Order: sequence, then structure tokens, then C-alpha cells
Amino acid sequence: MELRQIKYFIEVAKREHVSEAADALHVAQSAVSRQIANLESELGIELFIREGRNVRLTAIGKVFLEHMETAMNEIEKAKQEIDEFLDPQKGMIRVGFPSSLASHTLPTVISAFRDKYPGIGFQLRQGSYRYLIESVIKGSIDLAFVGPVPTNEKDIKGHILFVERIVALLSSDHVLADRPSLRLSQLRDDSFVLFPPGFILRDIVVGACKQMGFEPKVSFEGEDIDAIKGLVATGLGITLLPEVTLIDSKPRTTVAIPVIDPNVTRTVGVIIPRYRELPPSEKLFYNFLKEFFAVLNQFSQ
Repeated sequence: MELRQIKYFIEVAKREHVSEAADALHVAQSAVSRQIANLESELGIELFIREGRNVRLTAIGKVFLEHMETAMNEIEKAKQEIDEFLDPQKGMIRVGFPSSLASHTLPTVISAFRDKYPGIGFQLRQGSYRYLIESVIKGSIDLAFVGPVPTNEKDIKGHILFVERIVALLSSDHVLADRPSLRLSQLRDDSFVLFPPGFILRDIVVGACKQMGFEPKVSFEGEDIDAIKGLVATGLGITLLPEVTLIDSKPRTTVAIPVIDPNVTRTVGVIIPRYRELPPSEKLFYNFLKEFFAVLNQFSQ
């Protein structure tokens, strides 16, 4: 089995089309087809079902793909680690993050880190809560910012950087817009604008509402925080969002009000693989994050 065959196989599996894979790889289609055929012959199995010009993975092909992606990630990491051991301050860090930390937290810490280590680069990947956890486990990203920090994932280790409030966002003409604080039960008759099911921020809001004895009435759902803010700004509902998402981008026609009953919060932190040692550049960034937020937390107390 050759490394070239594995690369060709993964590209065809991703695109489900041999010609498109060949174009992406900048090689002839016949070369891709030949290498895939050689790989199948060596393994003694069919990896693809041919459907005209398209292909799709067989059941065993899907299993093989999962293992090969992990293997390629490890090979790339090995190359990267060698480079980083030669010079830890000239590495490349792959960082995952959720949309709720994209506008303020992530740029702030990366900017501060780059001031100290200008030779280190970043590959940034945004994703859902579950996607980020699975990507760290699989090794396709090195570490990820998440909120809340998971406590029951055996393959990752989480470190809490800070705890933040979840606040209510209302349109400025809402009947409760002038209140200094709110009890969540005061919003039980309102329509909520939330993330779709499966998003962790929705789970936090729904859980808090149930704690107060009601199920939120959801009028709109959106996967983008700015879209949710926009819907609230036009009076189409209310929402609860992490306070950090409103630091630099609160719509002009909205108000953010603390929720005091219950006190809704989430932990925000960084996750790393539990059973894989971080390479030098990643270790520098991980330790920098812990020190950076430890100092910030001292000033915020």
C-alpha cells in the first residue's frame, strides 16, 4: 500500500467522482483509476460502487476511509512535529472554534499570542460543539475553544478559561426593555429565537426555561448568531445569548439584560486530546491561553 494510493482514495471518496478527484490532485484520471484499482486488488475488496461517472463507498470502504483519514492526519502531524521540534516558534496550529467565540474571544487571544510568537501560524476551523469535540479526538484539529467545557468525554481533556453570563436580548421596544435585570419566568409568554436542535446554546436556553417550569415557544431558528440578533432587533422574538457575543456587535435597536433567576452561565475553555502529546507550538499556545485568562480573571474579580 503506497501513500499516493491512500491520497487518491481519500480524494475520490470525498468527491464521489474520479474526474473531479483527478482535477483536484492535478493528475490524469487514468492514473487515479489505476491506483484505486491497484489498492482494491492489494486489499482484496471493492472500496467503491461504480455508478456511471460517479462512485460511492461500499460499507467496508467507509470503514477503510475512517482509518485512512486518521492515518493521514497522524502522518501530517509527524511531519509538523519534526518541524516544530527544530523550531517551536515557527509551527502551524490548527484551532477549532464555535461561532459564539468568533467575533471577540478568538481574535483577542490570537492577536496577543502572535505579538509574542509572530512566526507561528494558525489554521482556523469553525464548527458545532459536537464537531469540535470529535475533530480533536480524531486529530483533524489540535485543540478547540468550546462552551461549555465538556466533563464526560473520556478522550479529551478540558480546561476552563472563564465563566460567562448568558443574558437576555430583547428589542428596545419590548415591554421589559427598561428593566435592570429579569427573571426568566417573565419571558415565558414570549416567542424565542433560538439555534436549531442539536446546538449546545439551544440546550442551555431550553434547560434554563425548563428549570423555571416552562418550555420556550420557538418562533424562529437560525444557525448564525448575527441572524438571530437581527430577528430579535426587528421584534420577531427574544433570545438568550452568551454575553461575549454582544461585546462588539449588539444591534442598535436591542437591549441586553442580565437574567438573575436562574443565574444562567456557561463555562468557556479549551479542549485537547487526552492521550496524545501536544506538539511544541500547540503546547506554547495552550499554556499561553491558561496564563492569559488567569491574568484576565484576576482583574475581573
